[in-house]
Parts: sequence; C-alpha cells; structure tokens
Amino acid sequence: MFLLKAILLVVLVLVLPLLSIWIMHKAKKRLQPRLARTINMSGSGTLSRHQMLPEQRYLEGVGYLVGDITCKFNARSAYIRCAVNPSGPCEGCIHYQTRDSKPNLKN
Repeated sequence: MFLLKAILLVVLVLVLPLLSIWIMHKAKKRLQPRLARTINMSGSGTLSRHQMLPEQRYLEGVGYLVGDITCKFNARSAYIRCAVNPSGPCEGCIHYQTRDSKPNLKN
C-alpha cells in the first residue's frame, strides 16, 4: 500500500508541472498571432525613448512633460496631458486655465 502511494505521489509531482507547461505553451501559441496583429494595427508599436511627441517638453528637475505646462489641468506627466482632455490637443482647448487663475463659476 505504501509503495502504491509513493508511486502515485511521484506521478503527480511529475505530471502536474508538465501539464501546466503544456497548457501555457498552447495558450502562448494561440495568443501570439493576436498580439502581433494588435501591435501591427497600432502603427509603429511603441515610441522609442528618443522620439518626442509634438507637445512634449523637457522641464529641468522634472523630466519630459506632455501638453501645455502653463495650464492648471496639465498632469505634469510624460504619458497623459491633463485630467480634462487627456488625449489633447491642448491648443484651443475650452478648459484651459492658467495655473493661478480661478475658474468661472456660474450660479
């Protein structure tokens, strides 16, 4: 009886990891073409570090920022322009406010 339990334990210890690896391999093969299509549809894939967006500026001590940094709503981020209009453009935005201005509140 002990020998049977030992053999069963060894089989489980060997079979379960192999089964897991096989399932991951099948999933990777199935999803790899989909990932390639998604990357191709997005254009060039990703921007390299040296490519700058048109509205990207370098601020000493902070790094690269996107959008109009004089706007109150600018996120001060290299990835998103602002909370109100994250996809931009900043030029001509109806929500623009200088950093020290107060919003126009209408009652």
